[in-house]
Amino acid sequence: MRTGILAKKLGMTSFFNEDGSKFPATLLYVEDCEVTDIRNIEKNNYNAVQLGIINVNQNKINKPQKISFAKSKTKAKKHFKEFRVSEENIINIGTAVNVSHFEKGQFVDVTSISKGKGFAGAMKRHNFSGLRASHGVSISHRAHGSTGNCQDPGRVFKGKKMAGHQGLSQVTIQNLTILDIDNDKNLIIIKGSVPGPENSIVRIKDSVKKMVKNET
Repeated sequence: MRTGILAKKLGMTSFFNEDGSKFPATLLYVEDCEVTDIRNIEKNNYNAVQLGIINVNQNKINKPQKISFAKSKTKAKKHFKEFRVSEENIINIGTAVNVSHFEKGQFVDVTSISKGKGFAGAMKRHNFSGLRASHGVSISHRAHGSTGNCQDPGRVFKGKKMAGHQGLSQVTIQNLTILDIDNDKNLIIIKGSVPGPENSIVRIKDSVKKMVKNET
């Protein structure tokens, strides 16, 4: 199990293969991604690599962060994330991780924070069909309907699908294909969409289910 990588989501575009076929694609930009710290069994009881992305001025970070960066002798970073790794895949502090970490055609898992939608009704949040548009239904066209039984059990079960806060939660999409990698522009082109708004930070790692796309 090796480390993943941090990237910034630039947005979506169309990608054309050599045969002219067209795919929706997401552009992910890797900017100044390097190892800022490591965790090991002896000291932390687990093996992990901490990555940082996007350099920031020393004046933009607090005192504990300044001390941490001074110890590791790395540049100050804006975003951090730990990736669990096996012992043989621990990388030295200060090592840069770029787009060549992955290869074209590889399957990856992408994690990010989804777009926040605020308070949403049951139709938008859970894809409910709503009540009838006519024939006796009044006012309650977009209502979610009954939430439970009467006296027994006399309560609403936990997890019941109702209106409420939507989005702004961690989402992972598995088995996304890397369409192409641009080493000159530090871009990873992912087939389809990934969670999060533009300029959000996403975490990319090897797929836990399958590694390389089959040619057949």
